[in-house]
Amino acid sequence: MDPSLTAISQKPRWQMFAWMVVTVAAWVIAYNLIQPLANWITYSAFGLARGSHLGDSVAFFLYDVPKILLLLSGMIFLISIIRTFFSPERTRALLGGKRQGIGNVLAAMLGIVTPFCSCSAVPLFIGFVESGIPLGITFSFLIAAPTINEVAVVMLFGLFGWKVAGLYIASGLVIAILAGMVIGRLNLERYVEDFVWKMQVAGGIEGEELTWSERIQRAWESVKEIVGKVWLYVIVGIAVGASIHGFVPESALAGIMGKQAWWSVPAAVLLGVPLYSNAAGVIPIVSALMEKGASLGTVLAFMMSVVGLSLPEMIILRRVLKPQLIAAFIGVIAMAIIITGYLFNLVL
Repeated sequence: MDPSLTAISQKPRWQMFAWMVVTVAAWVIAYNLIQPLANWITYSAFGLARGSHLGDSVAFFLYDVPKILLLLSGMIFLISIIRTFFSPERTRALLGGKRQGIGNVLAAMLGIVTPFCSCSAVPLFIGFVESGIPLGITFSFLIAAPTINEVAVVMLFGLFGWKVAGLYIASGLVIAILAGMVIGRLNLERYVEDFVWKMQVAGGIEGEELTWSERIQRAWESVKEIVGKVWLYVIVGIAVGASIHGFVPESALAGIMGKQAWWSVPAAVLLGVPLYSNAAGVIPIVSALMEKGASLGTVLAFMMSVVGLSLPEMIILRRVLKPQLIAAFIGVIAMAIIITGYLFNLVL
């Protein structure tokens, strides 16, 4: 346990909340200083010309790295607090006994606020199936949890505003609900590995009872752990985005990923499926692509295929699913993402 975190949890409650207020205030001040500081470093300290390819790329990089890391840290803290109220056991209990339709909606909504990573896919899947939750409802949850990524929601809000973030959430929910219902109606239970049906889940449905000091302590631990794992993805993703922002001609990207190219949406999904990244790495690239003229539906389809159809998750799920069910899982989600991409391009 980090000694500083232990010290935080041992403070009197009023001191703990005072410390939180100071921390939030410092976060807000730092966030508002990023833009002028990035411009000063780029154009004054480095002496780069405004409007030049290199100057625009460096300013983009110096602005987006601290901005996204600050957004990421704040988001992880808030989501981690929420996560302390939703153990896997409680999630299974909430979904147990629900019928198709209502169960799919509830499962997809729970997938947003219980953002388990892909490494949790196998134990969660086994626990859901053992608890008697229908296969389609289980898949609605497993689709929503990575696809409606909490990092992506916050970063999209910070970069593009609430409308784009809201469209992302709404489309992810629709995909998770409909895909789960389709998989449920295909009666694919025979393609679940036999050992899954024989396993028993240990433990009850009650989660831990934590004090607020313990919840805050765990949230800070999550910030330190997750940011420590993804910061390199953030920097690499923003570096790629900065290069696109500064050097790639707008006409080239508009032609490849614009509304005029009918094949751009399926091509973006096919490109995203084999790639492995997290939202922290892919959002800066999405931002740069959109600034260069790529259409919203195409880049959202690309992003959702990267985070919702990641190759590592498919490999992990192979332990409990036969190839036929994995193929159906990929096919249904990919088709839903493609349709969503076309709809966004049509109406926006």
